[in-house]
Amino acid sequence: MFSPDQENISSASTKVPVKYGELIVLGYNGSLPNGDRGRRKSRFALCKRPKANGVQPSTVHVACTPQAAKAISNKDQHSISYTLSRAQTVVVEYMHDSNTDMFQIGRSTESPIDFVVTDTVPGSQSNTDTQSVQSTISRFACRIMCQRGPPHTAHIYAAGFDSSKNIFLGEKAAKWKTTDGQMDGLTTNGVLVMHPRHGFMEDSKPGVWREISVCGNVFTLRETRSAQQRGKMVENETNELVDGSLIDLCGATLLWRTAEGLARTPTVKHLEALRQEINAARPQCPVGFNTLAFPSMRRKEVVDEKQPWVYLHCGHVHGYHNWGNREEREGRDRECPMCRARGPYVPLWLGCEAGFYLDTAPPTHAFSPCGHVCSEKTAAFWSQIPLPHGTHTFHAACPFCAQQLSGEQGYIRLIFQGPLD
Repeated sequence: MFSPDQENISSASTKVPVKYGELIVLGYNGSLPNGDRGRRKSRFALCKRPKANGVQPSTVHVACTPQAAKAISNKDQHSISYTLSRAQTVVVEYMHDSNTDMFQIGRSTESPIDFVVTDTVPGSQSNTDTQSVQSTISRFACRIMCQRGPPHTAHIYAAGFDSSKNIFLGEKAAKWKTTDGQMDGLTTNGVLVMHPRHGFMEDSKPGVWREISVCGNVFTLRETRSAQQRGKMVENETNELVDGSLIDLCGATLLWRTAEGLARTPTVKHLEALRQEINAARPQCPVGFNTLAFPSMRRKEVVDEKQPWVYLHCGHVHGYHNWGNREEREGRDRECPMCRARGPYVPLWLGCEAGFYLDTAPPTHAFSPCGHVCSEKTAAFWSQIPLPHGTHTFHAACPFCAQQLSGEQGYIRLIFQGPLD
C-alpha cells in the first residue's frame, strides 16, 4: 500500500484512466483496411476525461426572441434548435454537467467529433479506396454520455453538437413537443439501437431494434429510415447502453462493450494461442496430404499456400487444390472430394477482433460465404442478428467483414482431417 505522500509522487501520467467501455465498428477484423489513424479507427475506447465535458438541458426559448438568437450565436453555449416554421424556432440551451463525460461520433472530421466513422463497405478488407460511395452517415451522428462516478453508466442520444456547439433540426426533420412542454426530434436517417437479451454472453439472444431521439427517448422504428412520421414511444425502455448493445448510424454499425464485458472477452493473445493450437495439431489436406496452417493474424488479406480452404456446403477443410474439371473451377460451386457435396470453396480466415467473441472457446465454425472462423457460440449469435441494411431492410452479416450471410444458418462446423502418422 502507498502512504498518501507516495501516492502523490506517482504522477497522474502513470495512473490508468477509468475506461467506460469501447465502441467497435462491425465489418473490420481488428483494424481499418488502410490502418487505424488518429480518430479514424476500427475501435475506440471511451475513458474518463481529465475534466468533465458533459451537458444537460437548461433554458428553453420559444420563437425568434433575441435571447434565442443570442443562444444560437454564442459559441460557448451548447444549444439545440428546433425549426418549426420560418417564423418559429425553439432553442433549448444546455448547461455544463460536472457529473458526465460526453463523446461524439459521426462522419465529420471537425474537432467536436471524438470518433470519426465512415461507411462500411461489406467484404472490403482490401486497401482500395472505399470512400467513393455517397455517405448516409450523419456528420454529427450521435453522442454518448458516461457517468464519471461508478457504475459509469453510458446513455446514447441522436445527433451531436457541431463546432459552434449547436444541433440544428431543420424544418424537414421529425420533431414534436413532449407532454411536459419540452422539445424532441429525430435525425434524418436516425440512430438505431438494439440491446441483446441476457447480456453479451454465451446464451445471448438478439433484442429488438429501436430508434433513439435527440433527447434520448426510445421509439419503435419508422416505416423507412427517413420517414417524417416517428414510431411509437416505448415507455418502459431507456437509452442506457448495455454490454453488447448495437448502434446503427445508417452506413455503419457499432458494438458497445463495457469495461466489465471486455474483461471477460478473449484477448488477442488468447486468439493467437488458439491459432497456434490448431496449427500444432497439424491438420492435413485429405487430397494433397500437405499440412495446413492458419496464417498469422497480421497477414489477414494475403492467401498463404498453407492456408486452409473449406467447402461451405459440408464443412470439409482442405488445402487449395485444383480438384475437378475446369468448368467447375470457374463457377462458384465446387464438388468436395470427401463427400461429393457441391458448394462454394473459400479460404478460411481467423476472426481477429476479440470484441466480437461471446466466449473463449476454440474457433471451430466458419461464417458463410466469407470463411471467417470463430467459436460456435459467436457464430450462432451473429447469424441470428438482423443488421440494418440500406433504408428499410435487415439481414444477418459476418461481424468481421460485414458480408451478408448465406446458406441455411449462415455458418458451418469445420471438419478437419488430422495428420495420418
